[in-house]
Amino acid sequence: MTTTPEPTSAVPGRLILIRHGQSNANVARKLDTRPPGQSLTDDGRDQAVAFGRTHSRRPPAALLASIAVRAQQTADLIGGVIARPVETVEGIHEVQAGDLEDRNDADAHRLFAGTYAQWFTGRPDRAIPGGESGTDVLTRYLPEVDLIRERLADGDVWVVSHGAAIRWVAATLAGVDGRFATTRHLDNTETAELVLGPDGRWTCVRWGREIPPFPIPSADAPSIDSDISDISSNPMG
Repeated sequence: MTTTPEPTSAVPGRLILIRHGQSNANVARKLDTRPPGQSLTDDGRDQAVAFGRTHSRRPPAALLASIAVRAQQTADLIGGVIARPVETVEGIHEVQAGDLEDRNDADAHRLFAGTYAQWFTGRPDRAIPGGESGTDVLTRYLPEVDLIRERLADGDVWVVSHGAAIRWVAATLAGVDGRFATTRHLDNTETAELVLGPDGRWTCVRWGREIPPFPIPSADAPSIDSDISDISSNPMG
């Protein structure tokens, strides 16, 4: 499911999707996706504060967070630095791992990553066992983006969300090549940043540490479903 916004005049604000700080589940390499989930580590708290300080010269018009504890804690710490209240948004939590919830073994990581990768190759209907499909995620997430879009006239909107959901939603909205999106993990407190053009279409202007044009992996590069080293060391959630 995708939506195409109505044409609009250019707006000054950016939609900045922020992955939460490091959580205890990240350290344990667990697929922690069901809210409320686990809390931040001390390092995760430091990451959130550092993000606020680094970006304080251009504070947002609004600071939003998912219902998950780790996202709420991240946003609260950022908000404390930039003096912004946090608003909770229901539909922007992580891709639900279903039967794989709380597992940290290689088989679980491979199954999650392999299903997730299929969404970027034209099969968003494929669901994680007992969990969500790509279509399910877009169905709950994109209506929230439509509401956020109206607020960009006032400036940037920062949204503390989750790695897998951010990558899928950002790639879908902005037409980011799936080969790039599936192989470019977002570290804790890294961002995917989108701008809305006068034609009503989104463009991704930053993905983690990279800016467009985004490099496309070669055909012989490992895919996310065949090389799980990245997700195993820093799993979705």
